Amino acid sequence: MPATRWAPAARHMFYKARHRAAAVYHRAGMHRRAYDGGPMNRTTARIRPYRQADLDALYQICLLTGDDGRDATSLFADPRLLGHFFAAPYGLFEPALAFVAEDAQGVGGYILGALDTQAFQEQLESTWWPSLRTRYPDPPPGLPPGQWTPDQHIAHMIHHPWRIPDQLAARYPSHLHIDLLPRLQASGHGRRLTGALITALRGQRSRGVHLHVPRGNQRAAGFYRHLGFAELPATAAELPAPGLHLFGMDLQAAS
Repeated sequence: MPATRWAPAARHMFYKARHRAAAVYHRAGMHRRAYDGGPMNRTTARIRPYRQADLDALYQICLLTGDDGRDATSLFADPRLLGHFFAAPYGLFEPALAFVAEDAQGVGGYILGALDTQAFQEQLESTWWPSLRTRYPDPPPGLPPGQWTPDQHIAHMIHHPWRIPDQLAARYPSHLHIDLLPRLQASGHGRRLTGALITALRGQRSRGVHLHVPRGNQRAAGFYRHLGFAELPATAAELPAPGLHLFGMDLQAAS
């Protein structure tokens, strides 16, 4: 297992901008507006498994929620860059653990998961990151992180992705990301999406699933606690960036 690789100052600056009032990463990037207010369609949205034809919707939703749940289009020179990092790999490499919320206007939300985070990261290292590293160079070594553009922050993360440490992978090997457009927020779709993924992870015999939530974001923390996640003690290596809390769910416990 390679050593954990990250650039704390740069990654923290990106996560602070991306999730300052909602949630994180991912990753994952990633738990931004599944629980927050906004207009919604309660009657027609449905949760269904991801299809290959949904890939462009993953890119679009990732961008349209990429600034603390708001549209990040104006922040990025490349509109697909966020999706390259936070969304597309799951649809391409873990499609059985991807679910979408779809209403009359189309796909308006998703939840994306990886069964074995270590294996997923190794797959990205061998088959996904190399071509992206050629397209998106790492920021110049002499340029301070405080002067990086949003595109350069993501490029740096592509070149130096966080790697889950063995101790976390042993307890909670799976992880997830969730995003919803405003029209589908505050309508129970975040809970339903999460339930669909948890059921799928249990069906694949995952021991547990983890995610990260920004410190001070009690709304996000409360959302995940209500779903059955517990806040966990975390070492610095178990956090993709400073300023995050670690949450996990034991999937071998009685449901």
